[in-house]
Amino acid sequence: MTIKRSEKIAEAIHELISGLLIKGVKDPRIGFTTLTAVKVTDDLRHATIYFSVIGDETEKISSEQGLNSARGFIRKEIAKALRMRFVPDIIFKYDESADYGRRIDSLLNEIIPTNTDDDNENNS
Repeated sequence: MTIKRSEKIAEAIHELISGLLIKGVKDPRIGFTTLTAVKVTDDLRHATIYFSVIGDETEKISSEQGLNSARGFIRKEIAKALRMRFVPDIIFKYDESADYGRRIDSLLNEIIPTNTDDDNENNS
């Protein structure tokens, strides 16, 4: 099985930006932000970076603003580290999958009660 170049670049960008968020980007708006995935187009012109945030809607919005304001710095660091002819244009998107998973979990808990008192009394 061959791995496409765009997948290798996506992995390298993921590692690089994760490191930058820990020690390079000093924007206080970027709170507890986690990169969940990086997708790079086959022509290496665009990179979509998916992130999630611990917190409410205001934390999400402020983290997205902080990431977008640091986009130029991040692209410069990618250019230095990867030495590519064209540095991909970066797009930050909030990853909705964690919210979707929590919603599914809450719906399942409504349908199937996890532990009822009747079950405990019958087992005694």
